[in-house]
Formats: sequence, structure tokens, C-alpha cells
Amino acid sequence: MAFHIKNRETEALARKVAALKGEGLTRAVHDALRNELDRELAKPSLVELGVRFARELRAKAGPRAGRPADRAFRDSLYERD
Repeated sequence: MAFHIKNRETEALARKVAALKGEGLTRAVHDALRNELDRELAKPSLVELGVRFARELRAKAGPRAGRPADRAFRDSLYERD
């Protein structure tokens, strides 16, 4: 299966990498794409980032940082002066 690189700069980069590593273009492109894919897959998801943030925030606050919001407190939030 043929793969044509139509961008001159991209082709030049692939050739430089292949020459530096002493390997063919196919291997150089394959390794670069594999490395990029592995890097992207290793990134945490937005859910994981959110969970991590919440845990870190809770750890900074400490176990006794807040008080439970009882009905009187919640009602006081809506009182008008």
C-alpha cells in the first residue's frame, strides 16, 4: 500500500528523522506515529482530570473544613434585606 507525503516540509522532516536514526522512511514514520499515539492515549481523560482536581481540593481543605448545610443555612441564602 502506497503512502504519499504531499507536504514538502513533512517529507523533509521524515527524511531527516530517518537519516538520523539510520532507518527507512516507513520505519521512521511508523515510529513517529506510534509514539504520538501512545502519548495521546496516555493523557488522562477530562473525567479523570476532574476527579483528580476534586480529590486534591478536598485534601487541601482537610476533613473538618466545612460544616453541613442545614435548612436554616440554606434558607438564609435566599433571605432578602
